[in-house]
Amino acid sequence: MPILKIARMGHPVLQTAARAVEDPKSEEVARIVESMIETMEDAGGVGLAAPQVHIPLRIIVFHVPEKRSGSAGVPLTVLINPELEPVGSERVEGVEACLSLPGLAGTVPRWKSVRYRGFDLSGNRLDELAEGFHARVVQHEIDHLDGILYPMRMKNMATFGFVEELRKVSVPEE
Repeated sequence: MPILKIARMGHPVLQTAARAVEDPKSEEVARIVESMIETMEDAGGVGLAAPQVHIPLRIIVFHVPEKRSGSAGVPLTVLINPELEPVGSERVEGVEACLSLPGLAGTVPRWKSVRYRGFDLSGNRLDELAEGFHARVVQHEIDHLDGILYPMRMKNMATFGFVEELRKVSVPEE
């Protein structure tokens, strides 16, 4: 499958809500997901939403490497037509980056714990709890489906900048 072009901040596809997928089991959706996974891996990301590759559908793919989760990590996950629900009221701040904002990062508040639901490529219903970096990745990718980029969630734009500059002042990356 081809590696897809990643839309960057400012492109209209990243500014509008994505459409629901009618048939998660369709061959077309499987082809899209396969290309999304290859694109995410090629770009070195941990998550990718379909709008980021110019496809306005409610599909995300993600994984959480063991080194980022503090535990066994989270295997590659395909989530179609996801729904998100905060668990509790605690929010935590963490540094985020995005394939659609190459070279940039910023501190973003997110729910510490969330429950997400949706479908996999076989049409099976997924219902998972996520905490920490796992929860952050899921929230970040689902935001893309609603036309939201992480700078829109930032409370302090002084923490937004180029990764190499932020590293000079010891801002840890999540």
